[in-house]
Amino acid sequence: MTMIQNFIAVYARKRWLLWVVLGLLAAALLVMPLLPIPQKNLWVRILGYAGLYILLGLGLLIHVGFAGMLDLGFAAYYGIGAYTYALLASRQFDIHLPFWGMLLVGGLVAALAGALISIPVLRLRGDYLAIVTLGFGEITRLLLLNLKGLTNGSQGVIGIDKPVLFGVVFNTGTHFYYLIFLLILLFTFLTNRLIQSRIGRAWLAIREDEDVAEMSGVNTIWYKLLAFVLGAFIGGLGGVVFASWQGSIFPDNFNLLVSINVLCLIILGGLGNQYGVIIGALALIALPDMLRGFSDFRMLIFGILLVVMMILKPNGFLPRVPPRLEKAADGKIKPREDRA
Repeated sequence: MTMIQNFIAVYARKRWLLWVVLGLLAAALLVMPLLPIPQKNLWVRILGYAGLYILLGLGLLIHVGFAGMLDLGFAAYYGIGAYTYALLASRQFDIHLPFWGMLLVGGLVAALAGALISIPVLRLRGDYLAIVTLGFGEITRLLLLNLKGLTNGSQGVIGIDKPVLFGVVFNTGTHFYYLIFLLILLFTFLTNRLIQSRIGRAWLAIREDEDVAEMSGVNTIWYKLLAFVLGAFIGGLGGVVFASWQGSIFPDNFNLLVSINVLCLIILGGLGNQYGVIIGALALIALPDMLRGFSDFRMLIFGILLVVMMILKPNGFLPRVPPRLEKAADGKIKPREDRA
């Protein structure tokens, strides 16, 4: 942990180090499936699954880390995207729409659900918003479980089509590994641009103090709605990838534990930092599988590591770095009494 703390301290002064480390990490992950390492398929599965949670974390980060809206039902958007693809690209209704078009459709359906649920709750904050989103997540899971004529209930949807690109069928974990890798790069870049934009500054203003933001001219209703929609879109897109990779889905794949895990990983990585999501997912999702060799003690070791980490770094591995304009304002604007 001391090494990690030293790195964070240096990173606070020299941001380019982060890009070097992230570049080396990305290069290592890019070539890993091509190397002749022991149990390569297992590692591909573990890191690919962690990559799915990175996508979900980037979506929830918009809700919680950027706009300050505590969402405990994010698994609902994940499930909506997954079932949208499963019902339209499987033997369930004998419809077989192409994956690449459904990737966008699944995200848009989840975004529509996010818009609909946000309309009655945009005035809610804090614990009240958390309770409503928690209820939405459980209602979605129960609907998936009980609408047997549509979702096949607890028996789920099986025989889901695999993606096909230029005649290549995605029938191995390596194919999905690289697909998830590219999506992570894309949405990490997009979230970085968002937080540096006017939209990102409005979200941060709402997160810090919604009343002051509204009095300053920020249309809080519109920006909160936009946050709900964009975060849900990323969650639905992740659900489409999950359904196509697994080949079968069930309502319990989208329970409350999924939402809690996604929330925990963005807190662990550093709330408000899109790069911290990557570290948080690797620590929270991949690490327990890496510790399987310790058998019954793996979760004990994992829990101890989490407790120690949160004591030493309560703000996460990579605390939020203020945007350039925010840092510039902090350095240039002086208190009124200091002005000539």
